[in-house]
Amino acid sequence: MPAVGTSARRYEGPEKLSGRALYLDDHDIPGCLFGVTLRSEIPRGRIKNVVFDRAFPWSECVVATAEDIPTNIVALIEDDQPLLADGIVRHALEPIALIAHESREKAYEALRFVRVEYEELPPVLTIEDSLSRREILYGSDNVFKRYLVRRGDVEKGLRESPVVVEGEYRVPHQEQAYIENNAMAAWWKDGALTVMGSLQCPYYVHKAMKKLFGLSDGQVRVIQATTGGGFGGKEEYPNMIGGHAAALARKAGRPVKIVYDRSEDMAATTKRHPAIVRHRTGLSRDGRLIAQDIQVLMDGGAYVTLSPVVLSRGTIHAPGPYECPNVRVDASVLATNTPPNGAFRGFGAPQTLFAAELHWEKIAAATGIDSLSLRRKNAFREGSVTATGQVLKESVGAREVLDLAVGKSGYLKKRSSYKRWNRDPKKPCWKGIGLALVHHGGGFTGSGEVYLASRAAVSIGRDGLVRVLAASTEIGQGTNTLFSQIVADALGLPRDLVAIENPDTAKVPDSGPTVASRTCMVVGGLLRRAADDLRSALLEAAGGSIPQSRSKLRQAAVRLCAGEKERRFEASYEPPAGVHWDDKSYSGDAYAVYSYAAVAADIEVDKTSFEVRVRKITTAQDIGRAINPLLAAGQVTGGTAQAVGWALYENVVMKNGRMTNPQLTNYIIPTALDTPPMDVILVEKPFSGGPFGAKGVGELPMDVPAPAIAAAVHQATGILIPELPLIPETLHRYHDQTQRQR
Repeated sequence: MPAVGTSARRYEGPEKLSGRALYLDDHDIPGCLFGVTLRSEIPRGRIKNVVFDRAFPWSECVVATAEDIPTNIVALIEDDQPLLADGIVRHALEPIALIAHESREKAYEALRFVRVEYEELPPVLTIEDSLSRREILYGSDNVFKRYLVRRGDVEKGLRESPVVVEGEYRVPHQEQAYIENNAMAAWWKDGALTVMGSLQCPYYVHKAMKKLFGLSDGQVRVIQATTGGGFGGKEEYPNMIGGHAAALARKAGRPVKIVYDRSEDMAATTKRHPAIVRHRTGLSRDGRLIAQDIQVLMDGGAYVTLSPVVLSRGTIHAPGPYECPNVRVDASVLATNTPPNGAFRGFGAPQTLFAAELHWEKIAAATGIDSLSLRRKNAFREGSVTATGQVLKESVGAREVLDLAVGKSGYLKKRSSYKRWNRDPKKPCWKGIGLALVHHGGGFTGSGEVYLASRAAVSIGRDGLVRVLAASTEIGQGTNTLFSQIVADALGLPRDLVAIENPDTAKVPDSGPTVASRTCMVVGGLLRRAADDLRSALLEAAGGSIPQSRSKLRQAAVRLCAGEKERRFEASYEPPAGVHWDDKSYSGDAYAVYSYAAVAADIEVDKTSFEVRVRKITTAQDIGRAINPLLAAGQVTGGTAQAVGWALYENVVMKNGRMTNPQLTNYIIPTALDTPPMDVILVEKPFSGGPFGAKGVGELPMDVPAPAIAAAVHQATGILIPELPLIPETLHRYHDQTQRQR
């Protein structure tokens, strides 16, 4: 029976369920010290002095500062972020020094005996302040990165449009809130460094350690421990905490483990970029798009980190999944004196798609055409041309997911019945149902996948066991399970004859990062190609048929290995035929393919408390092919729950450049009781460039619920609230404003 298309059991499930899985803090490392971080208390200033109180026994500790780092730079996209602040602090909670002790409690106690003296400088804490250049933090204009996408003549299109609708939309930070906090350990032996921890991208850490300590490829080894979630928050931040552990270990001559507590993790690490998105849209009288003029402003925080790739995706997705002959997207990410922002599920697309989708409600009010009809008129189909000039040639499920979500949810009937319900002043709540439609590109934008040049391999040993060799990490999303299914079916073997090698840079090739909805589609595709090569070799070694038992496979493997311990078959990334991208003009085929999703959100708003309750989510998602339907549905359910949290509950409160509510007691995320019932419909429009037709699924569910919920609140209350989160205080404020205006 084929493995692909079945809901096979999770590969790593038994270990996690039984408690045998070892997270970083479960590893008992002999001679290990425990590290902690001394952080800045101000958002911007010069360090005048660091005073160590003699009342503490400092001889028991190891202390590392910027002077102990050979090259004090965390290598990523730009070399602008120091591992430890050296004379200047650019954001609150920036690392200044590191302390290690044999006792974790003593290490934390030591922090109370250190005082930093500063010369404070005026901070820039908001997008507006950065844009006005109140203080210059970066370059000449505080802009980390800017992109400009153009198609047609926007100004002419707007002049000739019978209807022009403008809107401004704002979205906030969001904390990843993974179950396991950031945690890394490091040790040195004979001049070589080993780093192990909770991470998404082993080769990102590998690159960063080489730069920090002046090491060669062979002198750095990075091992992924079992990882309790990431959602983008462990994409690049392990470079920082891993570097801290390595710096302390280098000075101590002993292993060092650093494990953040929840408050430090939430306050100091990266979050989703806040954004302001402005739309000016021209339409014909019957609701067809003529021109879209969009400005995107994102808050990058104090250092560049991953802001360029977040902004890139946000820029390209900003027009939504709709064809328009005249488009301009002008997008910038700005520097502020706040902790750097980074990747979070969807990275950039949820911000700009929230604006694009909620803007349809404003357009509907201006044109008198309902937003469903407007979407149907303009949604992508095969042959549509995107804002970057890409012709969509296959696997375009925008209209299918829209119609399925509308039909399954009873959207049209409910809109009508809720209008009658809301006219009754005796009802205790208002009811509404809202809609949203999104697309999400699979893999890295433009030439990103070519630049990464990812590799993946399969091997077979003399023991007859097939091993999957990839740097893609299992962080709860089912990577190992999908890879075992893809390779098993490509080889024509039972799945239990396929093993997964743990991501370890000493054992697996660089498959690129575990991000961007690329794991199944891109790396899974490489593994299928490598498995095809192994299959051909196995057929020859086995006399024309693939062995189906371990003993017969072992016999064939012995012949195939020909005296070697194993045979390895590797595949390298090659762009799909006909895909072309121009980085200079930022035009062409932005992604090999898009996935599509629609949500109908059924809500009610309490008239007294202004609390919003989601009664039901109905969602249809085109993911190409469901390699494992149960895992795919789980991804949709989990991503939808995260998006409900962003829409309704998660409220990062910033004061003087730092998060003031870094605890799960006052930063509210949805629990099982807050997560609404969901109807999940998987739509399969296979993509010829994906393994067995698969496209991306991991990030897509995050893009679509928030604008649907905001649209439902609009229908329920008659108030269009263009910002998140939709907490009761915000609804009450907008309601009062509306009442006063009336």
